[in-house]
Amino acid sequence: MKLKSIVRIAVLALPLVLVSCKSHKKVVDSTPSIAQRQAADFLGQVRENQQTAKFITSKVKFSVEVGPQKLTLTGNLKMRRNDVIRLQLMAFGFVEAGRLEFTKDYVLIMDRINKQYLKAPYRQIDFLRNSGLNFMALQALFWNELFKPNQGSDAVILSKNIAETNFSTIESGDDMIISYEDGKMDYSWLASKNTAVIRMANILYKDRFNGNTQLNWDYSDFEVFSRKVYPKKHQITLTTPDKEVKLGMTLNYLGSDTEWEARTEVSNKYREVTVDEILRRFMAL
Repeated sequence: MKLKSIVRIAVLALPLVLVSCKSHKKVVDSTPSIAQRQAADFLGQVRENQQTAKFITSKVKFSVEVGPQKLTLTGNLKMRRNDVIRLQLMAFGFVEAGRLEFTKDYVLIMDRINKQYLKAPYRQIDFLRNSGLNFMALQALFWNELFKPNQGSDAVILSKNIAETNFSTIESGDDMIISYEDGKMDYSWLASKNTAVIRMANILYKDRFNGNTQLNWDYSDFEVFSRKVYPKKHQITLTTPDKEVKLGMTLNYLGSDTEWEARTEVSNKYREVTVDEILRRFMAL
């Protein structure tokens, strides 16, 4: 129950990423306004804050809150740029109870306790496929970076003319709100006006029939890592029409360990469960 609550957060956050490419029938003015140039300059500063490290590894303390239930676990976070994101969840501090592995090609969810797993390409999971899920967007959330949905190897491709990026910016006190809207999806980031460091990301999926789903990702306790700042505290809140789930991640001993296998091999002792089966269990939590 507790392990599945954690897994549910990581998986159900993913369908919030939806994108369709917009075409412009009108020729954009080749001379940006002063406001557009200032906005583009600020977005450029945000991008300059992106990590230069290829690897990020850390011990992690997880706090999970689902309704009245609260749980604290430890684990490990291992990421390799443009390749893999892995979360290992530990029981009693030394026994791996579960593993989440996200690559550009598939999602792997392992339940070590019950010897079960799900490994499937994104296109085989309906709500991920329909939402246009992109591994790069998920990576950007973990790496504290701005992203333009449905892009390739770059988290966000910035043009000299902000109109061509479909981003908009607006001042809000000491911060800048960066936003991107497309159909049922609203994306927004809150970045410090002085440092251009992202402090919050928000993704809203609007559904007038079933209710809205919202993912809010707050970043704090920044530390210099590989010449850039990186947040050691991540507070993730997933709000659905039925409930609210909170996951806190506190990273300790940030490093760039390269001595680990980037892909998990599943033992034949594990039973593979179907997408429908595992989703029914998550949704029933």
